[in-house]
Amino acid sequence: MSSTRSSILSTADARRPIVAAAAMAQFARGGYYATTVADVAREAKISPAYVFKLYSGKEALFIAALEACFDAILEALEAGADAADGHTPDGILDAMGDAYAQLIGDRTLLMLQVHAQSVADIPEVGAALRAGLARVTTFAKSRSNGTDAAVQRFIAYGQLCHLIVTTQLDGRTEDWAALLTEGMSHPE
Repeated sequence: MSSTRSSILSTADARRPIVAAAAMAQFARGGYYATTVADVAREAKISPAYVFKLYSGKEALFIAALEACFDAILEALEAGADAADGHTPDGILDAMGDAYAQLIGDRTLLMLQVHAQSVADIPEVGAALRAGLARVTTFAKSRSNGTDAAVQRFIAYGQLCHLIVTTQLDGRTEDWAALLTEGMSHPE
């Protein structure tokens, strides 16, 4: 392979994570349908044509953003597990949950997941969303060595965290809101 061809591939390989990060930010802000490839290109400071050179289209770009989202989630869960005070399954799952709550304080990853759930009927997006959920569930199970019920509860609480953050329930005093947020805390 010529050195010119190698440098083009190296540049493309170096740009993919930058474009995926730009896609995360744009799709989290506008969702799948309202975000264009041009929006992502502008965020990444490259041309739309170059985005199409890296990704076959908007769907592939959204999937790359979703995969990067799940990579970040797994990194946070691993860091949480590493920092767990106790080595019990529940202690490790709690520490991973705390790390996730910190992570979604940014809302970019949270909103990207919410938008992905809303377009999961697009077969490739649904498959990518299920693959990400499988990665998180498998990691939580293997790293915590928790029971299936404990891991299911961990995932369920993660979804409850999404609901609390997206609907801004923290600090609400109505009985129903207090019931849902009891024992849950999220960074501002």
